[in-house]
Amino acid sequence: MLTKKIELILNEQIAKEGYSSNLYLAMASWAETEGYAGVAQWLYAQSAEELMHMMKFIHFINERGGKAIIPAFDQPPTKFEGIKKLFDQVLEHERFISASINAIVAHSIKENDFATHNWIQWFVTEQVEEEASVQAIIDKLKLLGDSNVYMFDRDIMSLRGAGK
Repeated sequence: MLTKKIELILNEQIAKEGYSSNLYLAMASWAETEGYAGVAQWLYAQSAEELMHMMKFIHFINERGGKAIIPAFDQPPTKFEGIKKLFDQVLEHERFISASINAIVAHSIKENDFATHNWIQWFVTEQVEEEASVQAIIDKLKLLGDSNVYMFDRDIMSLRGAGK
């Protein structure tokens, strides 16, 4: 059985995961309309993954005797200042999500909720992989500078999972 505090922070994470999905969906749409088909494909896949993460939280809360709340999501930005800045934003957002997951870990320890603590470890590992994957993309973009963005866009899907 979830404590009210754990149920609350897990429900807050549903909102964060849902927003993440929408953010990456907005980024993907922008990239697609700017001619970056590969980047768009990568971001569409990220959006789907974040939606799956949200579903994991919903099911866990409900299975543990809580009630998952599906919130409205804030509208993400619709314009971005280029591929490099976009991926910098992705990394910043993933770090925000990592901090949120770490807060859940801390609360589960404080509440002696070992089931939640055990379950959330998958997300701890996932966030390490997510940050490493995005950092690898940023590193590649730094190597390219402002040239060869076409080649990067063409090859980005081969970078999916880099760092995993």
